[in-house]
Amino acid sequence: MADVREIGVVGAGFMGSGIAESAARAGLRVRVYEPSDAPLRLSKGRIEASVERAVRGGKMDEEQAAALQERISFSSELHSLHGSELVIEAIVEDLDVKQAMFKLLDDALDDSVILASNTSSIPIAGLAAATHRPTRVLGLHFFSPVPVMKLVEIVVALDTADETIAKGEAFVTQIGKRPIRTKDRSGFIVNMLLVPYLMAAVRMFEDGFATREDIDDGMKLGAGHPMGPLQLCDFIGLDVLYAVCDSLYEEFKRAEYAPPPLMKRMVALGHLGRKTGRGFYEYGANGR
Repeated sequence: MADVREIGVVGAGFMGSGIAESAARAGLRVRVYEPSDAPLRLSKGRIEASVERAVRGGKMDEEQAAALQERISFSSELHSLHGSELVIEAIVEDLDVKQAMFKLLDDALDDSVILASNTSSIPIAGLAAATHRPTRVLGLHFFSPVPVMKLVEIVVALDTADETIAKGEAFVTQIGKRPIRTKDRSGFIVNMLLVPYLMAAVRMFEDGFATREDIDDGMKLGAGHPMGPLQLCDFIGLDVLYAVCDSLYEEFKRAEYAPPPLMKRMVALGHLGRKTGRGFYEYGANGR
């Protein structure tokens, strides 16, 4: 199967920027689309900073860094995505917003283009249904931070064609990551296993059963996890986790997926974790 040469990324946030950087690092041309300019400027700066860190760490030289950045273009015009063989949506975790975007992409792009979503919990069938090309829609769920994390979940919807799956898996391997295949059920493999564990830790803390430090140290030192569950909640972002919980609970109606009241209050107050400087822990400007 021929390698993918050009991709589009819709959404210039943290995940979209990471996907763009990873693909460009593997030699692909990347078009990043976002309807407003401010997120595009932020994304460009984010990728520059990441590449500079890689140069300082000896992972690439100045020439490679410059070439990587030249392979990424940024635009607020939808037609900038023309020429992409694969377009990956990485926007807000909201079914209505994603469906509207898939309809827009379906109308604007050639029928041959594969449409993928980086959703962490929304069923792909609902996004495929908004298009005229359900056989060419799948999930490509990357993990944060994308340039570092090796895993991508390939989410196969009811109508996803074998050729689309093969192309998705080949692309993931091409950019140096490891694909794992999952059926199209909310949460897929990782979040379906991870979320009940994280919510159990939140409930434990909420009930005053143990301190946040002891809960986290218990799992780091007792189970060999690199990060404790409350630390991990802060790292992922409580708003993101809350959306995943909602989606899982909606699908399965099981108590272990329901977000605890404490988390609802924290999200309402904007204590979303590391990105806002406060979650279960407080963080300085350096994120520590």
